[in-house]
Parts: sequence; structure tokens; C-alpha cells
Amino acid sequence: MDIIIQSLGFKASEALEEHVREKLGKLSPNDHIVRANVMLFQGPDRATPNDYCEIRLEVPGNDPFVKVSGPHFEQAVDEAVNKLQGMLRRTKEKQIDRHRGEVDALNELMNSDEDDASLNSGS
Repeated sequence: MDIIIQSLGFKASEALEEHVREKLGKLSPNDHIVRANVMLFQGPDRATPNDYCEIRLEVPGNDPFVKVSGPHFEQAVDEAVNKLQGMLRRTKEKQIDRHRGEVDALNELMNSDEDDASLNSGS
């Protein structure tokens, strides 16, 4: 996975960038993530000490996106990655449910065709 980190209005430290890479590295490789675009910036009002983290994952289909604020960048990154993990998990569960529904429908169709064939051969 390619990780692009942008920091607006400040220079991100190597430790912060490594923290972002470490957290994003924990996302499942089975989710087919092509790229992670991470944007770190401070709130518009310096009086409120909020740091923001936006992450957009580039995956086949719709790209999951989160924007989280926290008192420190590390906390915002942690929360954003946790939210992304939940989003990816829900997407995967929906795909599995959809696939199971299709398989069940095909099985029903095949069973009804077999029943029809046995009724027709029996008469």
C-alpha cells in the first residue's frame, strides 16, 4: 500500500509520520487498498487546540473517507484508523452477505428445477 502524508501549516516529524505508517500498516491486506492519502492539519482557531486527521483510502469501488479531530495528532490518527477498520469490516460483511444470498438463490433455483424434472418424469 502506498501512503501519502501531507501536513498543512507545519512540518510533520519523522515520529509522527512513522506513527501514521504503523497504524495504517495494521489494516488488512485483503481489503485491496491501493493508496492511503493522509492529511494532517491544525484547527482554524489556535485557541482551540484541536488537531485534525483526514484519511481517504483508495480501494476498488467507493473510497472510504474519515475526518477526525483530537487534542493530539497521534490520537486523531488512531481514531481515524479505527473508524476505517470498522468501515472496511462492514463493507466486507455486506459483500459476503450479498454473495451468500446469491448462492442461496441459485441453490433454490437448482433445487426447484430438479423437483420439476422429477415431477415431469414421474407422470
